[in-house]
Amino acid sequence: MDVDEFVEANEPGESGERFELENGKLLDVDVDGAVIAKAGSMVAFDGDLTFSGKSSAEGGVVGFLKEKASSEGTPVMEVSGQGHLYLADQGKEVQLLELDDGEAISVNGPDVLAFEDSVSYEISVIGSLGGASAAGLTNVFLTGPGTVAVTTHGDPLVLTPPVRTDPEATVAWSRNLSPSVESNRSLSDFIGSDSDERYQLVFEGEEGFVVVQPYEEGPVEPT
Repeated sequence: MDVDEFVEANEPGESGERFELENGKLLDVDVDGAVIAKAGSMVAFDGDLTFSGKSSAEGGVVGFLKEKASSEGTPVMEVSGQGHLYLADQGKEVQLLELDDGEAISVNGPDVLAFEDSVSYEISVIGSLGGASAAGLTNVFLTGPGTVAVTTHGDPLVLTPPVRTDPEATVAWSRNLSPSVESNRSLSDFIGSDSDERYQLVFEGEEGFVVVQPYEEGPVEPT
């Protein structure tokens, strides 16, 4: 294609929605007020926008979790003003979820890309995952109303409990579920006792859903 065709084929769309996917890996947020986004996810913006650290419950602007034994916190920023904010995260697929008033979902901290400021959030840490993470798995409980953008490596798979999942492949689950951590001895014997794969998240019951991705996303390295 020539340059004009390239520009026309890839210029931003205008759906009128506040959260709009420009393609599977790039999110366009029409900011008119404020939105919360993962720090470092901005690839471009226009208009009059300001960026600031979002204070956490522990104080400061470190984000979702003020880490102690782990580096798995998710720093966030508040973007306010008027304009278009373009977000992406390492080429991961972006999934948009609309939460009704009072509806909630639990999302793995690093997989949260953005959410409307009408969405409230709180932090939970699931018990120790041994070698996978000394401090456990950091999850963010997001409660509507509002739109939430989460990221996945590839297309997600949604499962119904009872099910066991690899913690590093688990993206999110419905809030009515409360997983426990289990160590599988047969896997330990098969792949080695020092492997993180021997740990699973156990989801019991017959209601709700669990989202996994076709990728094992290891702990974030300290910076």
